[in-house]
Amino acid sequence: MPRKIPPVGRPLALLAAALLSCAALLTAPANAAYADPGPQTGEDGVNVTGAPFRGTTPDGQVRGYIDAHTHLMSYEGFGGDLLCGEAFDPRGIQEALRDCPDHGKDGSLAWFENFVSKGSPFGTHDTTGWPTFKDWPAAHSLTHQQAYYTWVERSWRAGQRILVNQLVSNRTLCELYPLKKYPCDEMSSIRLQAQSTYALQDYVDKQSGGPGKGWFRVVRNPDEARQVIEQGKLAVVLGIETSEPFGCRQIGGRPQCTAQQIDSGLDEMKKLGVSSMFVCHKFDNALCGVRFDPDTTGVIMNLGNFYGSGRFWQADTCREPEHDNPITPANDLTDLLAGPLAYLRPLGVTLPIYPKAPHCNINGLTDLGAHMVQGMIKRGMIVEVDHMSAKAAGQTLSILEKAKYSGVISGHSWMDMGYASRVYKLGGMVTSYGSPAPSFAGEWRTAKKASDPRYLFGFGYGLDANGLGPLPAARANNQANPLRYPYTSPFDPNVKLDRERTGERTWDVNTEGVANYGLVPDWLADVRNVAGPEIIADMSRGAEAYLEMWKRARTYKP
Repeated sequence: MPRKIPPVGRPLALLAAALLSCAALLTAPANAAYADPGPQTGEDGVNVTGAPFRGTTPDGQVRGYIDAHTHLMSYEGFGGDLLCGEAFDPRGIQEALRDCPDHGKDGSLAWFENFVSKGSPFGTHDTTGWPTFKDWPAAHSLTHQQAYYTWVERSWRAGQRILVNQLVSNRTLCELYPLKKYPCDEMSSIRLQAQSTYALQDYVDKQSGGPGKGWFRVVRNPDEARQVIEQGKLAVVLGIETSEPFGCRQIGGRPQCTAQQIDSGLDEMKKLGVSSMFVCHKFDNALCGVRFDPDTTGVIMNLGNFYGSGRFWQADTCREPEHDNPITPANDLTDLLAGPLAYLRPLGVTLPIYPKAPHCNINGLTDLGAHMVQGMIKRGMIVEVDHMSAKAAGQTLSILEKAKYSGVISGHSWMDMGYASRVYKLGGMVTSYGSPAPSFAGEWRTAKKASDPRYLFGFGYGLDANGLGPLPAARANNQANPLRYPYTSPFDPNVKLDRERTGERTWDVNTEGVANYGLVPDWLADVRNVAGPEIIADMSRGAEAYLEMWKRARTYKP
C-alpha cells in the first residue's frame, strides 16, 4: 500500500521546490527468566515497572515486536545541522535535547521547522527543550529529535526486540540547506552514523555496569540477534537508506560508479556491521529508478531528480497492475515550472509533462543495480525494495525468485502492495509505516491476506522516526475507548506502564499521539483497542519472523 503523504509535506514541497529551482538555474511464555531492575522513573525516566521478558516460548521462538525502519542517528546526516537534538550525549540529557541555535530565542528563525509543522515560514515555538518540552517533541514536529535513547528504552521494556537503524543521508538536500558542519558525501555520513550507533551502545553499557551488559546491542547476524533477544535485550540491526550508495549517482544518464566500487562498498559496509540496504531512494540513480512521490511533494522530488542527475522523472502510463505514485497532473506541474524552466527548451531538455495516470517510472533496475542485488545475495544481506520504481521492484523480485532467496523486506509502506504476495512467497517480510491505529490495523489485515503459510507470519512497523515524516497522530474520536493509564503491556504481562514522563513533561497518547519514540508502546496498546488481540499476537511474532527470514538469507547457497 502506498505510504500516504501528510498535509504538512505540501508547504515544505513548495518551499523546497523554489530552492531547487533557484539551484538549478545557478548550477544547471515458557523458559522465561526475570531480573527486575526496579522502577524506571526519574528526570529522563521511562515510567515503566517490571522486568522485561527473557528466554523463549515453549517451542523455542523469541518473542517481541520489530521496528524495521527508524533513523536514530539522522541528526548526523544532511550536513549535520538540519535536525535538532541528539539520540544521546555523554554530557547528559540537558545537552542532548536542545533546540537548534539557528532557531533563535523564540523559534521565529526556524523557517524549515515552521514550514513543515505550521505551513508557513513564519511562526514561533518554545525553544527551551529540556526540561519543559512545551512545544517539542511532537508528532508533527519533524526537525526535533524523536528518538532519545531513554524513549527507545521505554519501548524495549514494553516488548520491542528488534530495531533496524537506517543510516541515512541525501547529498541534494545537504547541498541546498544553507547550514552544515559536515561534507555532503553520503557514504561519509553513513560511516559517521554507524560510529555514533556503536558509541550509543558503549554509553548504555557504561550505565549498565560495563561492556556487553547494556540493553542496546548492535548485531551483525541472526544468530547473534537471537542470543541478544533471548537475554531480554534489544537487537539493533544496521541498515542503509541513501540516495547515492557508493557514489552511484547518474549525470545525464551516465553512471558515476563501477561494479568494482559497488563490490568494495558492499564489503566495507559488511565489515562495518550493515546487514540491510536500499538500492535507491527518492531520486533515480545509477542503480534503479525510484517510486515517485505524489502530489505537491512530487514536485520537489522531481526537481531534486533534475538537480542531482540533469533529468526529470520519466514516466509512461502503466501496463501492469503495479504502479508508482501518480505525478502531479501535467497542467499543474507545467504551470508551476513554466517560468524557471522555459530557458531549458532550447537546450533540448525534456520538460516534465506526463501521460495520464497510473504512472510508472520507465527506469527500472540497471545492470549496475542488478550487480548490487546479486552482490547482496552473495553476502547474505537483506534487500530493501521500498522506494524502487514498480519496474525496478518487479525486476529485483524476479532476480530473488530465480535465486530462491528469502532476504527481502518492504519496511515502511513504500512498495505497491501488489508485490506483497511475491515478497511473502520468497519468505520475505512486509511491515507498515506508523499511522493511527485504524489505518495501521487495515494495513496489517491486507498484509496478512498476502502472506504465505509456508513461513511464519509476523507483523511489525516502520516508524521512520527522525526521517522527516510525521509520527502517528492521536486516534480520531477516541473518547469512547481511550487508552487508560496505567496499563499492562500487551506484549509482556510482567511490565506495567504509566504516562511517559521526561523532565517536567508528561505525555498522553490519547491527546498527542506518538509525540516521541517512548509513546510507541502506548500507540500499540491503542492498536489493540481497535483491532483486538490477534494483531498483538502477530506483532509478538515479528522478531521471530525477521530472524527466520534473515537466517535463510545468511545460510543461502546457490
